[in-house]
Amino acid sequence: MKVIVTGGGGYIGSHTILNILKETTWEVYSIDSHINSTPETFDRIEKISGKRITNYNVDVSDFKALKSCISQIPNVNGIIHFAALKAVGESVEQPLLYYRNNIQGLLNILECCKDLKINNLIFSSSCSIYGNVANLPVDESTPLAKTESPYAATKAMGEAILSDVQKSQKMSITALRYFNPVGAHESGLIGENPINKPNNLFPVITQTAVGKMDKMSVFGVDYNTRDGSCVRDYIHVSDIAKAHILALEKSVERKNFNNVQFYNLGSGNGVSVLEALNTFEKISGLSLNYELDERRVGDVEAIYSNSAKAKKELGWIPKHDLEEMMSSSWKWQQQLEKEKNA
Repeated sequence: MKVIVTGGGGYIGSHTILNILKETTWEVYSIDSHINSTPETFDRIEKISGKRITNYNVDVSDFKALKSCISQIPNVNGIIHFAALKAVGESVEQPLLYYRNNIQGLLNILECCKDLKINNLIFSSSCSIYGNVANLPVDESTPLAKTESPYAATKAMGEAILSDVQKSQKMSITALRYFNPVGAHESGLIGENPINKPNNLFPVITQTAVGKMDKMSVFGVDYNTRDGSCVRDYIHVSDIAKAHILALEKSVERKNFNNVQFYNLGSGNGVSVLEALNTFEKISGLSLNYELDERRVGDVEAIYSNSAKAKKELGWIPKHDLEEMMSSSWKWQQQLEKEKNA
């Protein structure tokens, strides 16, 4: 098979490429303009896998350039579409940026699929589309509540667009609703490395631990949770990566042209922000410098997943626990420090 990964230089995209290289014989290509990644990522992929990935430095929101790029790769079997902006806080501050980038990018990918007869699409969605729900855990039949951020709104809109397009053209589409991808590759040579100030909890923790950030904030300690901080479902990025292979294999095999397939990808365990901090201190032997702060606009109080559908239909079973997630993140941060000081 020939597969294109948009956002292949990003956090989840790079781990998915590594998983494809390790577990399949597929030809894989990347499209990444490095808005939120660096070309060095492909050096890291080569160091781990021994294989050099062709990356096209193209912005998916530029339709003409995108179509020209994809046209250079004949007989593409499927696209795994990651390329999107993803910071909740930033989306609240710059909603137009998020609507323009995330929605236009998806529309362009779908136009290319239609014009170039690419029939399989795996879409990077998010648990944020569920909003604040009354009953936990959430499964794919849980009604979607009001989204709490423009980022979440772009994912909900994306799914609605996919459903409409799927009805009008012959495509097999799968939307994977990630909960909170964390951790790093087992080699310690690749992981989440945001160009700007990190928004996700694990890199905030590890960057604080090495002094790259003076201190970190726990946003909200008065939620209706067991310790007052937000509760999330953390899932190792390598487990998320594996799900994309399974989903694309299923898509090609099933040729499901009747409706979009939706799958939750989570561990099924709710972990609070304070519990995550305590886990890091346990595995590292360090004390974190953090402060308790006001709630952050756009944050959901608590959410965790029922991922039984992905297990039943895709055969997807997460393999990494919270301590493995945290220790791999810490190993990656230490690798970055080692390289910086070399």
